[in-house]
Amino acid sequence: MGLRPGIWLMKWDNPVSGGPASGERLIGWLLRPSSRLLQTVCLAVLLGIAVSTSLRANWGSDNAFVVKAAQTLLAGGSPYEDKRFLYLPSAVLMAVPEALLPQTVLRWVLPVGMSALLGAGWLAALRLLRVPLRSRLAVGGFAALALAYKPYVNLVLIGNWTAISAAALPVALLLAHRRHWGAAGLVIGLAIACKPMLVPIGLLFLLARQWRGLAVAVLVPLGISLAGALMMPSPSLFFTKTLPFLLKGQDAYALPWDASPIAVLPRLGVPEPLAVLVAFAGAGTGLWGAWTRWRRPDADGDGGELRLVETACMVMLAAFLVSRPSFDHYLLVVLPLLLASAVRPGSMPRSPWFWVALGPQVAGIPWPSELEHKRRAFKDCFTLCALAALLARRALGSGRVTLGPVTTAGSPPRTEPECAATPAESASRTAF
Repeated sequence: MGLRPGIWLMKWDNPVSGGPASGERLIGWLLRPSSRLLQTVCLAVLLGIAVSTSLRANWGSDNAFVVKAAQTLLAGGSPYEDKRFLYLPSAVLMAVPEALLPQTVLRWVLPVGMSALLGAGWLAALRLLRVPLRSRLAVGGFAALALAYKPYVNLVLIGNWTAISAAALPVALLLAHRRHWGAAGLVIGLAIACKPMLVPIGLLFLLARQWRGLAVAVLVPLGISLAGALMMPSPSLFFTKTLPFLLKGQDAYALPWDASPIAVLPRLGVPEPLAVLVAFAGAGTGLWGAWTRWRRPDADGDGGELRLVETACMVMLAAFLVSRPSFDHYLLVVLPLLLASAVRPGSMPRSPWFWVALGPQVAGIPWPSELEHKRRAFKDCFTLCALAALLARRALGSGRVTLGPVTTAGSPPRTEPECAATPAESASRTAF
């Protein structure tokens, strides 16, 4: 159930002025129910993007590699003969239904399916942060994301299976928050079976000490991959051909779009060993921030939703810093969660620097042509590094918690002053 805007406004009153701040008034307005006109317009925007994508000649270019792999399997060949197929053997089985569809049907179904997956992730993020699903933020926010955030249209156009991870992560976090860690592991495992993007989320299960959920997340893709490997000739090509190609960052074809600092910094004249060191240092700092954020309860004393969101997003952003390649649409895995967290005081979207970081991805800005084509990865790298730095700073910047009321025998209730919790106290307070 969503939170009533009035409750939020009462919690967010400015203690200095006595009334809600302008940002809080904006959030209160966004949490009010949306009109039918707004709902209709937003639906038209999403359908318009899907339809226009279906009419373009280069639709589904990334999805085509997976479909081709499934068709090769059905024909008795090895999918890993194609160096552009980079997923686990389980993904081949997942793509078989698509391979059986006629191209005409797939042309119209794929863009709608991509939008539906991204929409499912947005809805799950809203439910996790307890945002009303009919609010202006829920309805208009997703349409604004589709219109203004260029990687959204890019993802729908190319049909990359990143959309599955973008849907799976918020759903898994929602299940985890409801104490269904086994189901959360199943969702993550199925997503990894399609594309191994969410492998780093295993660290979240480790932090929460949810061994059953972690086992499910590992065994599901492993089992499906073994089944797929048994059905194809030369499955060892994944280790001898595909994995080395992927670890090298693919080739010159992917370089213009690779936003990883390991790929971008050498293009700016930085020696490659130093670029690798910088990227791994940033990733290490991010993981430290994720560990620190997990151990600290939310300052507003809610059910831990913000802690869950920010820890998971920090883990993923740290992984994107060192993954090769790292494309612009990867941020759609974490961005809906971060945007939905705007309803919480002190969250990242409450900072103007968050929007500065997203600036290079806004559609309609007349960037120089060289930054729109072969050098677009420079903008993407800036956004990735800025978001990772902002979230790490938020995670590491404060270790202070506010203790709740304490009652002792023979004395009235009192509130302990704000203090820095010891590691043992922090762990006991943050355990799920």
